[in-house]
Amino acid sequence: MKEIELKTSVRQDIWICRHGNRIDFVDPSWKGSDPPLSPDGVVQAKETGIRLRNEGIQHIFSSPFLRTVETAHYIAEALDLSIKIEQGVCEWLNANWFPTPPIFLPLNEMRRRFPRIDETYISRVSPKFPESREEVNARCRAVANSLADTSRSSILIIGHGASVLGMTRALMGEDLSIKPGLCALVKIVRENGSARLALDGDSSHLSGGEAQRDRFN
Repeated sequence: MKEIELKTSVRQDIWICRHGNRIDFVDPSWKGSDPPLSPDGVVQAKETGIRLRNEGIQHIFSSPFLRTVETAHYIAEALDLSIKIEQGVCEWLNANWFPTPPIFLPLNEMRRRFPRIDETYISRVSPKFPESREEVNARCRAVANSLADTSRSSILIIGHGASVLGMTRALMGEDLSIKPGLCALVKIVRENGSARLALDGDSSHLSGGEAQRDRFN
């Protein structure tokens, strides 16, 4: 596994996870701009929560998209933690995917559905619409470094294909190649002045394996 040098010597585990399967991946008739999890995506999220239960995670950060918040909800239930909605880890706001800026559920409605959301948390990074590839990469670098450097504890970040890849590269090097499968886990360990990639998209905890792994968004 890859390793890089750091200035810090304090042990920190950074977990990065893509959301579970989304309803429009399994039901093409579903219409909308912010799909929730599919039934098997709910199973994936719950299995991920069980997998992470004893890993000492202290904070959960989630993209504001419904599928990521719902994934975070089931994991937070297993870990008994709150959910911090971080705009900076959202989907790539690619104009080919989003003809207009995405509209999310209002925070009060989101919290009614997912009561573990921390209403006091303020996002570290705010994306701009639309984003080029260079802009989303810069945004992922900014949010990954901000969350990792200021938390100083073991954290879980739940994002999307593009943001999982971008954040992992931000912390481990731009030449890194991983395939962020649905609910697959990346684990970066910072310790003794270095960072190493301990897991690069592990899905061994999922009963359904790596279904839909190559569907990027």
